[in-house]
Amino acid sequence: MPEILDIFNDQAFSAVTLTDTVNLVPNTYGLVGQMGLFEDEPVATTSVALDIANGVLGLLPMRPRGAPASVGTRERQKLKSFVIPHIPHDDSVLALDVQNMLARAPQIGLETVIGAVNRKLITMRRKHAITLENIRVSALKGRILDYDGAVVIDLFQEFGVTEKVFDFALGTAGTDVGAKLREVSGYMEDNLLGDTMTGVMGLASPAWFARYIGHASVKEAFRYYAATAPNADPNRADLRLGFTFQGVTIREYRGSATFLNADGSTSTVQRFIPDGDVRFFPLGTTETFKNYWAPPDFVDEVNTAPGLDAQVFVAPLERMKFGKGMEVHTESNPLPLCKRPNLLARGFSSN
Repeated sequence: MPEILDIFNDQAFSAVTLTDTVNLVPNTYGLVGQMGLFEDEPVATTSVALDIANGVLGLLPMRPRGAPASVGTRERQKLKSFVIPHIPHDDSVLALDVQNMLARAPQIGLETVIGAVNRKLITMRRKHAITLENIRVSALKGRILDYDGAVVIDLFQEFGVTEKVFDFALGTAGTDVGAKLREVSGYMEDNLLGDTMTGVMGLASPAWFARYIGHASVKEAFRYYAATAPNADPNRADLRLGFTFQGVTIREYRGSATFLNADGSTSTVQRFIPDGDVRFFPLGTTETFKNYWAPPDFVDEVNTAPGLDAQVFVAPLERMKFGKGMEVHTESNPLPLCKRPNLLARGFSSN
């Protein structure tokens, strides 16, 4: 009698093994993640509370030795609580997905159950990855969005600040684009409130970026940049990968995904950075950007902070009725936050 594989008790199909497997899948949708902007911070709860303090750095008075020291004033604080989004995603592997199917290269022979499960997990992992990228980009825009574009958290409103907007007027030949960029940098420096930065980055939609690099003052700046940068060839350099002008690096960003429309039955492809926009944020900060990770909705993980490498979790497989297949459940629980939304700025061109 042939040996029957006990899928639901085999270690290869356990929640721990499957979670380890799915987290090894390369993240192919993650420019913002690859930049290392958001510092990961696992928490054991499903929400985080932040003390929002109006800290002010003032000059300290000089006093004679032995005289009383100046006394620090208490910061005005208010507590804000943010619920960490819960993003579950289910799929299934049916017997007919495996039966009579040839294994994918480099394997030889018929498909195996574990092979089918792993392929399914790769697809599910990539859906979580592009979802995380969208949430991170929306955090850089100051409004964290759901899959359909609905605002989940308005950081400007929560922190009581007004979004800063810069009009670059790229349709005007005489516009001093360098001066506009200096305005952006100066605004960032004035609003650090105790944090530090090493530079300013702008992620631009293709439409805005094309107008930006086509402006006469930017073209002139790039000719100088290409002539002085080591190994730079102005005829071969791809400006879309980033061009630094007046201390601000602007890069074309083409991230996009399919969004469901309001009727729920049709969908459209939308860019994470809307056409005609550029979004600015500081680089090299220490306390401004955090990515909080909550534990999964599993009884074995309750009140336990997840590991730094555990962004997507997989539940134990569930057998379908009559043994027709198995259900696969994955989930992620991320909350990327900009704790100083007054450091976020939008750029556009009115002409």
